[in-house]
Amino acid sequence: MKKEFSARHLDVKAFAEDGAHLAGEDPLRSHPRLLQETEGRGASLPVTWEADGELRNPRHVQPGIWIHLRANAVLPLTCQRCLRPVDVPLEVDRSFRFVGDEDTAANEDEEAEEDVLALGRSFDLLALVEDELLLSMPLAPMHETCPEPVKLSAEDEDFGSAEPARENPFAQLAGRRTRH
Repeated sequence: MKKEFSARHLDVKAFAEDGAHLAGEDPLRSHPRLLQETEGRGASLPVTWEADGELRNPRHVQPGIWIHLRANAVLPLTCQRCLRPVDVPLEVDRSFRFVGDEDTAANEDEEAEEDVLALGRSFDLLALVEDELLLSMPLAPMHETCPEPVKLSAEDEDFGSAEPARENPFAQLAGRRTRH
């Protein structure tokens, strides 16, 4: 009989040993940091994810504990060119290797091609989903082509006429010099 696993309190080692699979679809509102990026728009939009556990080299003294994560969502962000909403699709497809503690994870993560995380008995898989989707966001979301032409001028047409013309200060000094 297969074990039941919880995405919020995942026993990663048991999950990998069982070669288990978890999947879900949550509304965007259940991922508050992602929702904050949308400025509250699209709270009911779906965030879909799935994870597979894997034990590599199971007969080894220290077998490799892995999770392969796939997630996707479409976030209604703000276009940095026209400042209107733009739907940005996000996708994650990554593998994570788990090691015994935080120090080992920090040391090995710098040199490893894969992401290395610390093993725990109660790992929050949904927080990892949210982290990875946040990391996959573009720095400056933009429409391919903005729906309305973007005004590229920073100067107003009436800008020059708003200030009265001032006399050159050197001309004023020159005028004083000739009077003496």
